[in-house]
Amino acid sequence: MKTQILIAALFFTGLVTAQQKKDSLKVNSIETVNIKKQVFKKQGDRLVYDVAASPIAKGTNTFNLLKQTPMISSIDGKTLKILGKSDAVIYINNKKTNMDSEALIEMLKSTPSEDIQKIEVITVPGSEFQVESKEGVINIVMKKNKNNGYNGTMKMQNEQAYYNNPNAGGSFNFRQGKWSGNSNFRMGSWTDRQKYTLSNGDSTFRNDSYGYNDDPNKNLGGGFNVDYEISKNQSLGLSYNMRYNKSFNSILDMTNYQNGILMDRTVNNEDAQTRNHSFNLNYEIKTDSLGSKLTSNVSYLWFNRDKVSFNESFPLYIDKDKKEEDQAKYSALRQSVPQIINNYAANIDYLKKTSKGATWLMGISYNHTNTDNDTRQDRLENNEFVIDTKQTNHFIYKENILGLYINYERKLTEKLSGKVGARYEMTRSNGEILEKTSFERNYNNILPYLNLNYAVNSDHNLSYTFSSRVRRPRFWELNPSRTYFTPNNYTQNNPFVLAAKFYNQELNYMYKNAFYANLSFNMVEDAAASDLLPLQGTSTKPKRDEDGKIMYDEHGNMIMETTRFLRYIRTNYGKNRELSLTLGMNKSWFKDIWTTNYSVNLGYVTYSGGVWEDPTSQLGEYETEELEPYIVDVKNYNMSATLNNTIRLSSKKDWFLGVNYFFGSKVAMEGGTIGVRQSVDISLKKIIGDWTILAEANDLFNQGYYRVNGIQPNGKYNNITNFNYPRLISIGVTYNFGNQKLKKAREMKSANDAVKSRT
Repeated sequence: MKTQILIAALFFTGLVTAQQKKDSLKVNSIETVNIKKQVFKKQGDRLVYDVAASPIAKGTNTFNLLKQTPMISSIDGKTLKILGKSDAVIYINNKKTNMDSEALIEMLKSTPSEDIQKIEVITVPGSEFQVESKEGVINIVMKKNKNNGYNGTMKMQNEQAYYNNPNAGGSFNFRQGKWSGNSNFRMGSWTDRQKYTLSNGDSTFRNDSYGYNDDPNKNLGGGFNVDYEISKNQSLGLSYNMRYNKSFNSILDMTNYQNGILMDRTVNNEDAQTRNHSFNLNYEIKTDSLGSKLTSNVSYLWFNRDKVSFNESFPLYIDKDKKEEDQAKYSALRQSVPQIINNYAANIDYLKKTSKGATWLMGISYNHTNTDNDTRQDRLENNEFVIDTKQTNHFIYKENILGLYINYERKLTEKLSGKVGARYEMTRSNGEILEKTSFERNYNNILPYLNLNYAVNSDHNLSYTFSSRVRRPRFWELNPSRTYFTPNNYTQNNPFVLAAKFYNQELNYMYKNAFYANLSFNMVEDAAASDLLPLQGTSTKPKRDEDGKIMYDEHGNMIMETTRFLRYIRTNYGKNRELSLTLGMNKSWFKDIWTTNYSVNLGYVTYSGGVWEDPTSQLGEYETEELEPYIVDVKNYNMSATLNNTIRLSSKKDWFLGVNYFFGSKVAMEGGTIGVRQSVDISLKKIIGDWTILAEANDLFNQGYYRVNGIQPNGKYNNITNFNYPRLISIGVTYNFGNQKLKKAREMKSANDAVKSRT
């Protein structure tokens, strides 16, 4: 309404004084001002994307919406990254999601975007968040309508990559009086197809392997969340999530050459099943009218993975200069690698808000984890399988973590606000390979946090954040088992890897809530490789006959044989430093017809250290091993760019075209240099009432090769090419039913959230 109309109404009612009449002459010429709601803005320690005000929010799902959110990207459609480098931890209404990563992605893909109020991106999380290393947090804030009723979503999708992969899922939400709840389910099947080229050696020896891996999967998952409002200030909730994955008849087939000569063929058949069940009981009480509250959680997580494999090696080369008994022979091994994880956890948080606008957050958490890994490996001798005592390991690992944390946040001046906190973690852990060796790891960490935010004016905002974190090894990384490509080329887990310490700093600038610059510097001590390190060497041991007996020459001396090996192992090597600058823009053009989300990341990284011994080596009697030192000395500049475009094709807002492009330059890592990567994705969306039809083509030009080239100062090299057939075409149909303004049940934080990411 114009100012003139308002003043005329006041005159008519006789409420305008003489002074007001005089003042009205000054404002009579003021034109109507249309205030446009800010879609993207900085608030304290986070950047907020107002989904309800965005022109692209309707008719999509939460995962696709996240891909269009500033600072968030997804290249493979399975994971989310912040600023192109940090792993994302998903929170809903400030509470961490209670499900494994694959189930979480499916849940996001089945949640309609209309349920979302805003998305908060926290690039450096505070002390209250249970995150590790340099992980960032994505907090999804749901709409808060309180209407009784129900709603839901049904979705069917079919993907065509190398194989056809169908899947379906749905969700259901209800609210009636004091009761509310939601549930979801998903099911599907897919087969991963990967093509490998492995090459390693030096100027005197070359080993090349070529092959493929087919991994068929069937998946079933789901869960529910029930919440009861005991009173106006108290709530009690229970949540349960499960996932079952079956992968039978996975085949890895590799053909191996030495110095250009065809030597043998290795075939590995694998069957695996994974079961995951988690429960969480939550209680919350509001302690005053300012928003203070006490929250407590008790959680239980059970994870079980059974894997059995059968590995065969078929000789294809005959050396004419050797006797028949000295020729290479058929060999085989079979392996069973079960893993069971039990986790019990509890936490209590107290949020205190003061009348002066300050906020205190205090909490305590406890996690107890027990893992049981009973690996058995048998090798073929004289047409019978006998136990391989070196690779048969019953590994028991126990871990107890006590955490205490406190935060204080307040507005210091009209323009300056701050948040300071600290987290204390006491870790007590021990591992034992029964009848072989054991170790203890007891350490304490004080992890400070600081955030300062300065709003220069309505157009300019500047903030600084410091945080320190610990990255503990994932539980499966500790299990001392192997996965074979060939008999002498395999990955090796390491129970002796140490936790790494991270120190993260960030300076962020935002202009007009549309353009941003993010400068970050990260330091890591006791760093472990982000990928596996290739350790090359030779193993010398007595030669044995078909019965497994040691062979001797005519003089009574043992006949020794030497073989080369390549182990991919995760272990600590030293330290790294990373300096990164991200420039980004999120803006709509031509009356919201064209929406752009662009970002460019420039980085400089250094890695230094080395590996001089293999802590996982297990030598038998009369065996010796020589390991080539692996030196880490990397300095590298790199660049990546993400360009996301959404174009509205009709005035009715029912046709949308998406065109996305990603480019990543060569980037050097601890294990070698990753080659150039790029992809072009196209999507077309049609909204028909409560129905949404979405057609997508990912990596249209099949450019998603993963190439790693690594060379050591001594001339040893290791090169890997992995092609996973990234181009896929998918068609999905989604139907939303019921009351779409229904508020979802209260999402609950699980006490064992920090453990789930390590399974």
